[in-house]
Amino acid sequence: MGDKKRTVLIVEDDLILNLLYESYMEKLGFDPIGELVYGKTAIEMAKNSNPDLILMDIALEGEIDGIETMARIREFSDVPVIYITGNSDPFHKERAEATNFTDFLIKPIELPELRHSLKQAGLL
Repeated sequence: MGDKKRTVLIVEDDLILNLLYESYMEKLGFDPIGELVYGKTAIEMAKNSNPDLILMDIALEGEIDGIETMARIREFSDVPVIYITGNSDPFHKERAEATNFTDFLIKPIELPELRHSLKQAGLL
């Protein structure tokens, strides 16, 4: 039982980046449980799977962005979230702060940067 891998929900609308983040998280000892592109799907998946971590892009396919998605997830979960985004402007960061994020990384990211973020958050 103690060997159970921690799970991560990856929400990124760029499929190549989605695969890259999945690879990063596997190298860091996490089990990716979903590669999602829509906020509404991510909310349902978070509800059903109770992940240990969420990697969240801000710009997503569909009606709601990553920040709104996390705000809705916050209604039932305090799961740590790391935003990985190209939207580094103050408006997006301020909106994201309301969701109590663990980190806010600007694309492109590398494995060492993600590892550092997880260590700082006590997730590694």
